Amino acid sequence: MESKTLISSIRENIGKVMVGSEETIDLLLTALIAEGHVLIEDVPGMGKTVLAKSLAKSVSLEFNRIQFTPDLLPSDVTGLNYFDQKANDFSPRPAFRNLLLADEINRATPRTQSSLLECMGERQITVDGVTRPLSAPFFVIATQNPIETLGTYPLPEAQLDRFLMRISMASPTKEQERAILQRFMKEEPLETLQSVCTRVDILALQKQAKEIYIHPVLLDYMIDLVQATRSWPNIDMGVSPRGSLALVRAVRAYALVRGGAYVVPEDIKTVAVPVLAHRLQLSGSVGSTDAQKKAMTDVLSSVALPTEDWSK
Repeated sequence: MESKTLISSIRENIGKVMVGSEETIDLLLTALIAEGHVLIEDVPGMGKTVLAKSLAKSVSLEFNRIQFTPDLLPSDVTGLNYFDQKANDFSPRPAFRNLLLADEINRATPRTQSSLLECMGERQITVDGVTRPLSAPFFVIATQNPIETLGTYPLPEAQLDRFLMRISMASPTKEQERAILQRFMKEEPLETLQSVCTRVDILALQKQAKEIYIHPVLLDYMIDLVQATRSWPNIDMGVSPRGSLALVRAVRAYALVRGGAYVVPEDIKTVAVPVLAHRLQLSGSVGSTDAQKKAMTDVLSSVALPTEDWSK
């Protein structure tokens, strides 16, 4: 199946459950195709878990949801090395899935949060000195409530940097909220959702995204954006080279999601804030999502946007 048709089918299938989340869906697909991970930061009840489950069902991926709580242990994520005679298999390994939903990740202790670092960064898990690779694709969607502080443990910068994007879900309009009520009044659309593509299709999209063309002038533009964050007023620490690489992967994947064969400036402007804002450390605004977004938006506005024929 052609990539444009395939992506459109996934988008429409998720749209059978989600209402008014087109931009969020596109960014989620972008992260999956770019082989990254996503942190969804929003208040409860916005549909974060439903969105993750809709994606997993649409793409026919092995899915698992882990509810992060203060008493959750690292072994509850990675599993243990013991043989279960009754099941005739080793102990369950919750993280060994294609799509892992880490729900309310900031409720777990830093020790448990860090158990995801190796999974997310290296696509492998080491338990008792034994390293096992994770099956591709491996995609982590983590959620957290930005306004809650009691009983939470803020993610350290090193772990935030492992997420390709941090996104939020826009509040529905009156018409969209009416549509949500009407859709869920008589049935549960998620229960009847069918897959429209396979794991192999996603791997093919990931490979195709790496072939999307980026004009050298646009590559310089992305470098200028990153360099600007390192000398911007009130930014103590700008974007690292890992962030630069993440931006390149994201813009290529986003170009593929929108159906393009090459990157255009609008692709960069669309994904720059979700990809780069959470990597900034600001003076006097520790953990302030809005302040980070504003700083990154200001940087975008200040760096001149090049104009060329990007297909050449």
